[in-house]
Amino acid sequence: MLSKGELPGDGTLSQENLLRDGVLLKEELLSKGYEKATFAAGCFWGVEAVFRKVQGVDFTQVGYTGGNKENPTYKEVCMGNTGHAEAVELLFDPSIVSYDKLLELFWELHDPTSLNKQGPDVGTQYRSAIFYHNEEQKNKAMSSKKELELSHRFKKPIVTQIMPAGPFYRAEEYHQQYFEKTGTEGGCILKY
Repeated sequence: MLSKGELPGDGTLSQENLLRDGVLLKEELLSKGYEKATFAAGCFWGVEAVFRKVQGVDFTQVGYTGGNKENPTYKEVCMGNTGHAEAVELLFDPSIVSYDKLLELFWELHDPTSLNKQGPDVGTQYRSAIFYHNEEQKNKAMSSKKELELSHRFKKPIVTQIMPAGPFYRAEEYHQQYFEKTGTEGGCILKY
């Protein structure tokens, strides 16, 4: 974890500092040994809210990835013709929280057997996907999916995609930390 003297701004990991110095902070965290993870599990408001509560996750942003249109807008993604999923990109300190623990949380917070649908939200942008950033993440994601399949916890097959991380397009500002900004919780239904 970074000390206060190593952080931009006033030396706190407040979301305001993360947003104000987002690019700088992302690079700083990565240079300090933080790792990047990207997950899609339905409405990104709720997914981000869950991961932001995890100790060791010090940066989150919601956006679009996995598709073929550069710099898509929310409206374009919702129309279903960009190929993008609503996703959360996060930076985590592996000395505090492991990628394996983040995967466990990913599997717990949504229904990985639901194709292009989570709760009332329907469309390819709501698909279940893990976007890996290196071979180790790929192997861990595939292994965790296989273990879950073998556990027979779900009656239906798991449809979660596991694919290499490509460009991540940050969503419009009003989507970032949506529940914190609006003072609401649970606008997205996570978990089946």
